[in-house]
Amino acid sequence: MADSQLLGILLLAMVAGIILFRLYTVLGRRTGNEREPQDRLRRIEAGTSQAATADNVLALPDRSAAAAQQPNGGEDAAQGLADIKLADRSFDTGHFLDGAREAYRMIVTAFAARDRETLRPLLNDEVYSTFEAEMRGHEERNETVNYVFVGFTDARVVQAEMKGRDAEITVRFGAQFVSSTTGPTGAVVEGDAKAVRDVADIWTFAHNVRSSDPNWTLVATTSVS
Repeated sequence: MADSQLLGILLLAMVAGIILFRLYTVLGRRTGNEREPQDRLRRIEAGTSQAATADNVLALPDRSAAAAQQPNGGEDAAQGLADIKLADRSFDTGHFLDGAREAYRMIVTAFAARDRETLRPLLNDEVYSTFEAEMRGHEERNETVNYVFVGFTDARVVQAEMKGRDAEITVRFGAQFVSSTTGPTGAVVEGDAKAVRDVADIWTFAHNVRSSDPNWTLVATTSVS
């Protein structure tokens, strides 16, 4: 009986070891889009609704840089993605785009809610400074914007390159939302609370491929709509 119990325990230990090893090979790999508490690019799972609502939102300010100008994409983008893959074997374009979509939604929603705590780790210093100035200005003018994020019509890589240890990827987003701004008296001063608006934005994300931190940071924004 003792030998039978010992054999059973050993078999259970072997099964547990195999399960733990397989979990490690999946969860222990860095894809650049891990779902951590403050992950700057949280993946959108298939079937997840992309609609979100928030109050007090405004059109996002531009923080343009050379990398955020509207590029042609194509072969240059493909070569840049290949270079990034060589520098970071765990990089996957599809996973990155999932994370980029979620980052876009998170950032516009946090900007709408003037949620500085959420915004800060998602943006570099220059972009955050620009966003902060816009939020502060509208707060001083006592303006309120009702905002509903509807969803994406497009999200594609248009430029990618390695700059030393930093990977930079520029994404063109097509998005839809409903937005209206009211002044201190409650009168509408901009937008339409009943109309869906189409916008196009070009955002550049950066990541140090040598860093143990898998997160990407928004480093430039440009509106093209």
